[in-house]
Amino acid sequence: MAALISMQKVFLNGEFVDKDSAKISIFDRGFIFGDGIYEVVPVINSIIVEKDGFWDRFQRSLNEISLNLPYTNDEFESILNNLIEINSLKEGGLYIQITRGVAPRDFSFVKGVKPTIMAFAFSDSVLEHPAAKSGITIISTPDIRWKRRDIKSISLLGQCYAKNQATIAGADECFMVEDGYVTEAGSSSAFIIKDGTLITKPLSNEILPGIRRNRLLNLAKQIGLQIQERKFSMDEVYNADECFISAATIILLPVIKADGKAINGGKIGEYTTKLRELYKRALKLEANIS
Repeated sequence: MAALISMQKVFLNGEFVDKDSAKISIFDRGFIFGDGIYEVVPVINSIIVEKDGFWDRFQRSLNEISLNLPYTNDEFESILNNLIEINSLKEGGLYIQITRGVAPRDFSFVKGVKPTIMAFAFSDSVLEHPAAKSGITIISTPDIRWKRRDIKSISLLGQCYAKNQATIAGADECFMVEDGYVTEAGSSSAFIIKDGTLITKPLSNEILPGIRRNRLLNLAKQIGLQIQERKFSMDEVYNADECFISAATIILLPVIKADGKAINGGKIGEYTTKLRELYKRALKLEANIS
């Protein structure tokens, strides 16, 4: 899947500047320690969608590492809308990052530091993602990450390592495995469907609480699927009737092959297709698209 490429104007510490002019200090704790959090929020028809889930997870991550956003939600949302407008963004997303700020190198959370706040816009095909029709391939990789994966931390070396293994193998994504069970995908949430049941790992500090997850569980019930929130293994992935991932700007994408083994004969399943169409319909309604 394609990398996020920033559009021309970015927001940095109270200003909208050209991306090539945006600079931070080498002593920023995000640069030195990875001391910060981030979010990605989808934009459709120049409108931020799924805002409630974004704000809930964004604020939770900030609270968990004792960071404060020096704006009200309305003020920051106005900044994000301005970023959309000045970049003429129609469809894609916003990447938002907050670090603890510039301070002498000290492992403790330094007090009284002004946070560094950055956001950029990127264009992408959300509603009609090309892989939605072709499906994607994955490999399994060991989950070597830290134990607070519920925080959307900018410290992503574990994910980068895993995703690079997928790239080397010619795959699109990876399912990370710990103690014999799938935790989540490298940059997305993981789901399988077996015998009319949607299966996904229960929420805990072991996975990021995917914003799309709750909506997908509700939509799954609407189309007659049972729900099991439990651990599942890669053997279950290989033998699943259907498998898919979800993330901010992909809605959901079907997985048709895992570790070289075809899932459902390499065909996209009917439930996966129905779920994506229902989700698309809900997002279009939210974005005022008839």
